[in-house]
Amino acid sequence: MSGGVERSADTDSDTEQLDGFAVAVVHEDGAWAVSSLDSSALTSLADAERQLRDRRSAGAMFGLLDVDDEFFVVIRPAPAGARLLVSDATAAIDYDIAADVLDELHVDIPDIDPDDLDDVEPWGEGDAGILADLGLPEPVMSVIIGDTDLYADEQLGMIAARLGFADELSTVLDALGH
Repeated sequence: MSGGVERSADTDSDTEQLDGFAVAVVHEDGAWAVSSLDSSALTSLADAERQLRDRRSAGAMFGLLDVDDEFFVVIRPAPAGARLLVSDATAAIDYDIAADVLDELHVDIPDIDPDDLDDVEPWGEGDAGILADLGLPEPVMSVIIGDTDLYADEQLGMIAARLGFADELSTVLDALGH
């Protein structure tokens, strides 16, 4: 899905305007654990990365962000810098966090008139193999991203089901009222 709430750069209440959720997912000792991140993770890539790094886990860890039910971001902290995936590069036109992801990936923000966004087919940018070692191969992630008839939460639900933490994610989302 593309489009969304157009925001100005000087808005102080971005998190109040955005719907969605941010969670940390940890796979350790053969078990999945999902916990919520602060809503500030939906507007700041640096903050989302900091929140994930602060959790410190010996197991595999990544963040899933559903931003305004328009697109999602997967963040996987690593010593050499986070691995990133954004499901809709065109979201960078309207959302700072998507622009931050593209900046980290050294990808230009698409040169598309905001009025024309509804006529443009969205595309993902980043590491589609970001969760391959956990059981979600790049081709499957590409199919999930490519299904633009789904909302971001539905796409993230497919990722959770494929990897085996759908129940844990559902429990956290229910607690968040999502």
